[in-house]
Amino acid sequence: LFWDIVEMLLPVFFVVPGMKLGLANLVTVFVLYRYRAKEAAVISLIRIVVIGFLFANLFSILYSLAGAALSLLCMTAARRFSGLSIVGVSILGGVTHNLGQLIVAALVVENGNVFYYFPALLISGLVTGALIGIVTGEILKRTTGRNQYDSIYKRCCGKKFGRTELFWSPRTWGYNIFMPM
Repeated sequence: LFWDIVEMLLPVFFVVPGMKLGLANLVTVFVLYRYRAKEAAVISLIRIVVIGFLFANLFSILYSLAGAALSLLCMTAARRFSGLSIVGVSILGGVTHNLGQLIVAALVVENGNVFYYFPALLISGLVTGALIGIVTGEILKRTTGRNQYDSIYKRCCGKKFGRTELFWSPRTWGYNIFMPM
């Protein structure tokens, strides 16, 4: 939600109406690589619905959901079945997000002329997808092994501890929660 609000405040003007940087997709790509597609889909759905009801209308929610669904489907498939890097997967996500929105726009207005916007949206998807992929890659490099909850689970719950030891030993919960990793 934070990145959507930041993006609304940025005075960026593009050639095509409605074109944005897609900063919130940074979170989607990060979650897709750190966790699974299911978590990325839930976060995208919540983000789109909340931002849509706070700052937009039902049509923008529809366009965003279509773009996000096609984008996440293609990024998940590319991550699993191709040799694309995180930048390539993010570029694919940016381009397919724009394509999904154009498909819905063509269905809503019942006119295929909206696809004349596709060349401009293709370029913007390539550029913003590359930037999002590069930034997400750097974030993933710098946060690898720093997921506090994963390390707590591995250190405590992955082993068999007695009830008293699990809650009171400084080597288990108290140490992992309050001491730096």
